[in-house]
Amino acid sequence: MKIFKHISRGGCLVALSASVLGLAGALSAQAATPMPELVQKNGKYALMVDGAPFLVLGGQANNSSNYEAALPKVWPAIKDLHANTLTMPVAWEQIEPVEGKFDFSFVDALVTQARENNVRLVILWFGTWKNTGPSYTPTWVKTDNKRFPRLTNKDGTTSYALSPLYDSTREADKKAYVELVKHIKAIDGDQHTVIMLQPENEVGVYGAARDYSKKADALMAKPVPAALLKKYNKKSGDWNTVFGKDADEYFHAWSIASYIDDIVAAGDAVYPLPTYVNAALKDPLNPDQPAGSYASGGPVYSVMDVWKAAAPHIEFLAPDLYTPTSQSYEATLNWYARKDNPLYVAESGNKPIYARYIFSVLGRQGIGFDPFGFDYTRYSNHPLGTTLVNADMVKPFATVYKLFGGMDREWAKLSFESQVWGVSEPDDHSDQKLDFGPKWNAVVSYREWQFGLRKWDPENKNGFPEGSEIPSGGVVVARLSDNEFLVAGLNARVTFGAGEANAKKGMLLDRVEEGHFEDGKWVFERVWNGDQTDYGLNFTGEPVILKVRLATYEQ
Repeated sequence: MKIFKHISRGGCLVALSASVLGLAGALSAQAATPMPELVQKNGKYALMVDGAPFLVLGGQANNSSNYEAALPKVWPAIKDLHANTLTMPVAWEQIEPVEGKFDFSFVDALVTQARENNVRLVILWFGTWKNTGPSYTPTWVKTDNKRFPRLTNKDGTTSYALSPLYDSTREADKKAYVELVKHIKAIDGDQHTVIMLQPENEVGVYGAARDYSKKADALMAKPVPAALLKKYNKKSGDWNTVFGKDADEYFHAWSIASYIDDIVAAGDAVYPLPTYVNAALKDPLNPDQPAGSYASGGPVYSVMDVWKAAAPHIEFLAPDLYTPTSQSYEATLNWYARKDNPLYVAESGNKPIYARYIFSVLGRQGIGFDPFGFDYTRYSNHPLGTTLVNADMVKPFATVYKLFGGMDREWAKLSFESQVWGVSEPDDHSDQKLDFGPKWNAVVSYREWQFGLRKWDPENKNGFPEGSEIPSGGVVVARLSDNEFLVAGLNARVTFGAGEANAKKGMLLDRVEEGHFEDGKWVFERVWNGDQTDYGLNFTGEPVILKVRLATYEQ
């Protein structure tokens, strides 16, 4: 089990007596507010911000929106999205255009404006790798292939990607990253506007399994590191002997992971914010997909254990999801929601069809969802994303975020301390069953009316609500007590049922309250009954939160 580097920090505020309050101005404000940290308890995770669980409802800006002139087109989109977090790149070429001379003016503007907009920040470090390439490195790096060598392809040609095997590249990247971390601490160490860092971006290489240089070949012939042997329960030997057909990719994954871990460790020594690395994905339904046809060496699901062994300073690995089909999307979520890895969607497409997946993420105790491309700079990455470049792009996600926005802290706490479930509407609109233990269960169905049965509709030959052919629904449930649940959803029907322990009793919806949260407290609005409950609990496209109490009676 991984021991997180932040687990011992922060916690309770220290009560100061009146006699020492006058010294408060001279004391560091960092002592008053705990650092952001990732904590683990009983196999569950929470991202702690200001000492309490925090759910990231994120929006990632486009890559080239990382300049002050673009920020006025970013904040309106984040506001319309109802996001509580903006994810924004900071590029190596941006902060160190001349070696040894640093410019953090954009970081200053970003942090200041985030506070003005009441939004937290996740900063992406575009260093040695961005989408596997060096395009965001400074000119003095990407044009000097002798000092900062690229990989060698298997046929002897030079790759586009930088090699992770050279100290010169790693040390230059590390120096810039540490300077960035130092600056964040200096301007934000007392307020924690920045809550996480992503070192590098979609690492790995396309078109090759690894670096095939003479240096790489020599390292492949050496014994596999002990930490990796232990992880896989293998006996000592060189890479090919130990890992056979997987040796090339495992070697490359180890090389990249240990490279980034060294950089993160240096940053942690200055200011230990939580860190994660994102993955350009391997097909989750095709484990035999050959290395090089995806970003080989990156933290794809087949080498997550390599990364866990090589990079103990990196808290978690996160998928970038741009495959809209439910079978593929859900399979990827299953790969990354592990006991040793909290689920966090680092990127997702911004087509409307992706918005429903936040229900599946949160049902797997996910700590955040961060779809890509949310600003009004009029850039579209279609066909991966939507063709929309205005406020219409935001609406499907804003509806879901609005549902959770009023209870982001409450949901995060329930996910960490209680039990949660969640499902998203599959492509075939099929029903899904939720098992709440021996006493209760529920069936989630889609394309339903708010009342009655589909077949009752004489004006619609198919019996389905208009527009429901495109999957958009989802439901989440959190346990409040043995017989009480918090339920939220969109475009779905939830029908509660009795489990095995209550099979011989009659069951009923004892009380269904609609309400909302204010300052962490449940605020009652009205009771659902009669027509509103006779045919399940029916959620439309408008955000609704229900508190449901179940009961039984003797038959």
